[in-house]
Amino acid sequence: MSKNLRNQALSDILDIEKIRVVNSPIDEAHGLPNECYTSSDYLLYEKEKIFKDKWTVVGVGNAVKNIGDVKPYNLLGIPLIILRDKDKKIRVFHNVCSHRGFKLLDEPCSLKNVLRCPYHSWSYDFDGKLVATPHIGGLNIHTIEEFDKSKSNLKEVRSKVWMDMIFVNINDNEIEFDKYIKPLEDRWSKFISKENQNLLVHSSDYGYFSLDVKSNWKFAIENYCESYHLPTIHPELNKVSNINDHYHIQGLPNRFAGQGSNKYNQPVKGNRIFNNFKNWPKDLTKKAEYIALFPNVMIGLHINHFYVFWLEPISISKTKEHLEMYYIGEENANGKELESMRKENLKFWKEVMSQDIKATEGMQAGRNSPIYNGGNFSPVMDGPTHQFHKWVASNLI
Repeated sequence: MSKNLRNQALSDILDIEKIRVVNSPIDEAHGLPNECYTSSDYLLYEKEKIFKDKWTVVGVGNAVKNIGDVKPYNLLGIPLIILRDKDKKIRVFHNVCSHRGFKLLDEPCSLKNVLRCPYHSWSYDFDGKLVATPHIGGLNIHTIEEFDKSKSNLKEVRSKVWMDMIFVNINDNEIEFDKYIKPLEDRWSKFISKENQNLLVHSSDYGYFSLDVKSNWKFAIENYCESYHLPTIHPELNKVSNINDHYHIQGLPNRFAGQGSNKYNQPVKGNRIFNNFKNWPKDLTKKAEYIALFPNVMIGLHINHFYVFWLEPISISKTKEHLEMYYIGEENANGKELESMRKENLKFWKEVMSQDIKATEGMQAGRNSPIYNGGNFSPVMDGPTHQFHKWVASNLI
């Protein structure tokens, strides 16, 4: 679709000038217009320009830990399969049989050798190759010369795994992932090396929770980017780490934004603490960073644990939030001795994220107001949030 046709399609949904003003300097800008949070027609447009065009998170590798583990995932109605192949590589395929378009998988499971279609039993190996076509030529005739299996393999989705996050680029038109992630990797290289990334282990007992939220997915990102809401939404957290203890993060080029804390306190049990990342600078032990990597993942980096908070958009006003928790090494992630600390740490983050629901659902309700102009930003406190709005706007027109 050409830019002119794209803009015409968008202008049928909303006033395109309201999108352009988002890119104004922060003291003159307004936020994204109401339709970007309330219009189902707009969500279809956003599905194409944001979720299919960009590197989008669809889960974590821990969900398919072993060879043959497979999990279905729907990205705004696009059926996908996440699978770990025999080389232990994670691959993503479109969840549709090449024969009659039957959806192959409905529930997570573990496969032995093939993924079999429940309709006519066409079967695919872990590389997506069509390997069996039972009775294709009549009863007990399983191959015919006229049919070339190689033209009916599963359609693989461009994907990449980084720090256990599974990214996909459905339309296969985004820049190479290594280039995409480099600005964030460069920023965090002072905290963790690529080698240290491999030390992260998902906690199997207290390593996951999900939240169902009645709001648009973008509100979670906007809220995560700023610390301005701490005194009102997180009063207990604000007592130990208030907005003056935080700093803004605005990643350039414009792919991520967020906040950092100069006052992170490690969980302690008696004289025990979680292991720290190796080579983390001694003068930065109190620092933690909370970054939203656009479009749909929020990351918390601490000296002794790491979480991935990724968003599954369900509809224009419903989102499922998934938090995955990681520690440094197997003992910290799953050892019995630190179990109670892991339990308390996950409980803490669930309380924090649950408190944010009040903010995101309140913004969703407010967006039904016909006089709301998209929002006016604080030039001091809202820089990272404005950056996210600009990222969305620039990818729409």
